[in-house]
Amino acid sequence: MNILSIVTIPFLGTVIGASMVLLARKGVSSRIHNALLGFAAGVMVAAAVWSLIIPSLELTADMGKMSWMPAAVGIILGMLFLLALDSLVPHQHPGTETREGLRSSLGKRQMLMLAVTLHNIPEGMAVGAVVAGAMMGDMGITLAAATALAIGMAIQNIPEGAIISLPLRGDGMSRRKAFGWGALSGIVEPLSALVMIAMFEYISPVLPYLLSFSAGAMLYVVVEELIPETQQGKHSDIGTIAFAVGFVIMMTLDVALG
Repeated sequence: MNILSIVTIPFLGTVIGASMVLLARKGVSSRIHNALLGFAAGVMVAAAVWSLIIPSLELTADMGKMSWMPAAVGIILGMLFLLALDSLVPHQHPGTETREGLRSSLGKRQMLMLAVTLHNIPEGMAVGAVVAGAMMGDMGITLAAATALAIGMAIQNIPEGAIISLPLRGDGMSRRKAFGWGALSGIVEPLSALVMIAMFEYISPVLPYLLSFSAGAMLYVVVEELIPETQQGKHSDIGTIAFAVGFVIMMTLDVALG
């Protein structure tokens, strides 16, 4: 599989998820909403551990007792990066009327798009960093591992695409427009992945930091946004079960294909 195909896989997951609005009824129940978010959270946590943090630690194994440091620093920086974006970028999460970030005159649709963009940036960076590591050839990272991560992100993006398009439909938007907005929300992933890949010749010394940085950014999204939303309402247990399912699927993908 070529590099362009790998970085496109996650975007296809978003498109598939957004297409659910073409068949579904208006809106989405809290049960389905919690299940989708929980599943996405489980995939992201497993991807952060097996696809990013563990490879980061393996790349610095020759540092001996200090081999943990690049991974630890990267995780913290990744979380701080998403914290900064979360505080500065105007956005609004699906299912809420609360606007976050700096004040803005943007409409609800644009705010929802920006919220998903915040989630997708670290995912695209993660895929791009792993692909770049495979392109270097001497990092112990394979294109099979990159493909496994891309497939995992695509699976995770299916519920994310649905979470954008279905609420828009519930707010009265036509099915086609809701699908278009939902699908478009995932375009930032291949773009951010391609930026990382374009820099592969220069990122070799800091690859362990970039891998864990992406992991930290993804973990921030899970802890700050996804898990709290799954615990609201009457069906929090469904979100928890879906988290476990997503986690196991991503772990299996990474071990079997990576």
